[in-house]
Amino acid sequence: MIDVAIITVSTSCSRGEREDLSGKEIKKILEEKGGYQVLYYEIIPDDKELIQNRLIYYSGKVDLILTTGGTGLGPHDVTPEATLEVIDKFIPGFNEFMMFEGLKYTKRALLSRGVSGVRGGSLIINLPGSPKAVKEGLPTIIDVIPHAIDMINGKGHD
Repeated sequence: MIDVAIITVSTSCSRGEREDLSGKEIKKILEEKGGYQVLYYEIIPDDKELIQNRLIYYSGKVDLILTTGGTGLGPHDVTPEATLEVIDKFIPGFNEFMMFEGLKYTKRALLSRGVSGVRGGSLIINLPGSPKAVKEGLPTIIDVIPHAIDMINGKGHD
C-alpha cells in the first residue's frame, strides 16, 4: 500500500469560496486504481512558504505527495517554485509525459509548469489545478509511481 498526502493549492478553495474538485478527483483516481491509501488531505492558499512547509512536513511521513493547483501562469501560481526549492532530486519525466499526453486534448497543456522530485523518502508530483487535467494526466503516470517509490526506497529495478 502506498501512503499518500494530497495538497490542494488554491486560495479560493482554502477560503471556502470554491469547491476543491481537483483534490477530490485525485482521491477518486487513487481509490479506483487501488494500492493507494490517502492519509492526509488538505487545502492551502497559494503561498510559497506555506507550500514549502507542507511539503517538508509530509516528506518522510508518506510515500507520495500529490499537489494540485498553482502550476499555471497566474501571478500567484508558485507551486513549482516552492517544490523545486525543497526537493533533493528533480524528476522531469512525470510532468513532461503528462504534458505530452495532455496535448492530445488541448494545446493549453503546454502552459502547465508542474514539477516532480524526491525529498527524503517521498515522491512529490505537482498536478494541474483543473479537475479535467488531473483526470487526463494522473492516469498516464500512475503505473510508474510504485516503481519510482521502490527505487527511492533502494529496491532498484525489476
